[in-house]
Amino acid sequence: MAVMEAAAITARFLSPNPNSTPNPALRSARCRPQQPRSFAVRCLQSPAPGSPLSCSAVASGHAAPPAPSPAGLPLHRLGRLVDEFYSLPEPLDRVKRLLACAASLPAFPDVARIPANRVMGCTAQVWLSVAVDELGCMRFAADSDSEITKGFCACLISVLDGALPEEVLEVRPEDFSDLNVVGLPAKAPSRVNTWHNVLITMQKRTKALIARVEGRPPVDPFPSLVIGTDGIEAKGSYAEAQAMFLSPDESKIKELVNVLREKKVGVVAHFYMDPEVQGILTAAQKLWPHIHISDSLVMADRAVKMAEAGCEYITVLGVDFMSENVRAILDQAGFEKVGVYRMSDELIGCSLADAAASPSYMQFLEAASSSPPSLHVIYINTSLETKAYGHELVPTITCTSSNVVQTILQAFSQVRDLNVWYGPDSYMGANIAELFRQMADMTDEEISRIHPEHNRNTIRSLLRRLRYYQDGNCVVHDMFGHEVVERIKELYCDAFLTAHFEVPGEMFSLAMEAKRRGMGVVGSTQNILNFIKTRLQEALDRDVDDHLQFVLGTESGMVTSIVAAVRELLCSRESKANIEVEIVFPVSSDSVSKTSVDGSQDVNSSIASDLSKLVVVPGVVAGEGCSIHGGCASCPYMKMNTLKSLLRVCQQLPDKDNTIRAYEASRFSATTPRGKSVADVGCEPILHMRHFQATGKLPEKLINQILGVV
Repeated sequence: MAVMEAAAITARFLSPNPNSTPNPALRSARCRPQQPRSFAVRCLQSPAPGSPLSCSAVASGHAAPPAPSPAGLPLHRLGRLVDEFYSLPEPLDRVKRLLACAASLPAFPDVARIPANRVMGCTAQVWLSVAVDELGCMRFAADSDSEITKGFCACLISVLDGALPEEVLEVRPEDFSDLNVVGLPAKAPSRVNTWHNVLITMQKRTKALIARVEGRPPVDPFPSLVIGTDGIEAKGSYAEAQAMFLSPDESKIKELVNVLREKKVGVVAHFYMDPEVQGILTAAQKLWPHIHISDSLVMADRAVKMAEAGCEYITVLGVDFMSENVRAILDQAGFEKVGVYRMSDELIGCSLADAAASPSYMQFLEAASSSPPSLHVIYINTSLETKAYGHELVPTITCTSSNVVQTILQAFSQVRDLNVWYGPDSYMGANIAELFRQMADMTDEEISRIHPEHNRNTIRSLLRRLRYYQDGNCVVHDMFGHEVVERIKELYCDAFLTAHFEVPGEMFSLAMEAKRRGMGVVGSTQNILNFIKTRLQEALDRDVDDHLQFVLGTESGMVTSIVAAVRELLCSRESKANIEVEIVFPVSSDSVSKTSVDGSQDVNSSIASDLSKLVVVPGVVAGEGCSIHGGCASCPYMKMNTLKSLLRVCQQLPDKDNTIRAYEASRFSATTPRGKSVADVGCEPILHMRHFQATGKLPEKLINQILGVV
């Protein structure tokens, strides 16, 4: 079987790619032994008695290369390599062969062991240098502080060194997963990751080098912030506009803390907040403990804890459904006397919440109500009124981007022949369906690690009974479409990729692929923050010079919390290693709003003097920061929460003259079509989610509602 598989792989490798369009000049020049360091087919060790195997394509520092095959040279070499390792039945023999490959690598110069040559994502340190010779052929050199990883590098170099650029680029990462090198399952994640991370770095640097040789202008990078122990470097005007608020004015911090302490005010704010407000709140947390910045799920919970600690008022910096949730949850917890205030006297909307309040969404739920047994899984980013109306039509549970997959899987495991209706985020719904389609191709063991009650048959069965709303999205996450994804592939394919579950399918697929090899995360804003912190902590534990690059696939306002967390970790231990974290904003470098010194265009006059030095701020004006496929890097609704509003509300408390009545998060006095309180019915899906989070199971009350049991 192994020989047949290897033969099939080799046959596939020898077939040239009909869609490739290499440079004609490079195609005419086949590689010859022109370099002092060359690579050849060389015996690694004497073959075992009776073994048909005699040699392998491995790195050699002194032998001349053989004449290349007329086409598909790297894939031909890879086929032989696969054949060789398949022919070794014992794991120990494969380990010895890999270590022999490692020993064959020429010495890597010390001057090349620099962060710029590091391969990101490998547990071991890996260095890679790439050059092109006068014939247009690619030359690679590599090294690692791990002998196993060094062996992998040797195998990759034996396959790709001396090949044409288009031949290097046509090799697929999954081709190397067929190499069962050290006796582990052929597709063991740690092994696939090493092949993949080094290979895509080879391919990325090949593209860049050939573009430079051919005189093509480089693709402009996205703006970014580089965070180190010595400070922050901003690359691009958008990043500069973000960075200017990371070290806020001490007088503004003191002013805010004084009024919060005096009036006993707690503050809950979303990650997507205005950068000026976030910078001041982050600094103020050290002086006043009742300030919390998080995703929408945690905001109401922290408000309850603040009320328990004696806060008499809660200010909510977010959109209106967040202040509604805080008000309702406080009431449920018995804190009706605690005041809750929004940060605007106008409505603070949300494109997702608006989509769920539309007639078409109600029609979606009416279809669900006529298809029992059904469960409505509604995203938390919706109004309390929508949750209430939905729950009366069909049993409903709230979800977040971090628990939606487990919620749906658990529901299918508890109710036979269940139909699940998810909404309102169409991208998230499509991504969930795609995730389940990928799970259907996993082994039962792999699926059970995700959810113990499921296997391939159950996943395939539930796919037919999962439906999602088709007409709702977040204006921010909508921007991560084709244009952005193509630039990420070109410039950041070897970086860590983060993506919110609300992004379009292309970005989702890219981040999921990165996630499978330990280089990415898909989930909530908190999941993204935790991922960055974990990768940084791993680098700190290695205690060697490193540069970690993260593409931020969500709203750029989250960077304040990321910078604060990164700074805290970097300062938490003494180290001689130079470790930097780069946060990349996948937006246009000029994704900024013009402003004037007098604070026009919605910029507070309190920061006018600062802005006289920098005449741009991150924001959404006239479509800047948007991709050609729609959507913007900064949420216009979240930016309605200003420092000026926060100070004004706090200073007016208690509101004896109703001066700030328009800012108060009012209670729902309305009733549902069945005459029940909107607040009571709307809270029930949230409480169902709380039960699921605490126990891992849907509550019995919800199950009975689904089954129609009174």
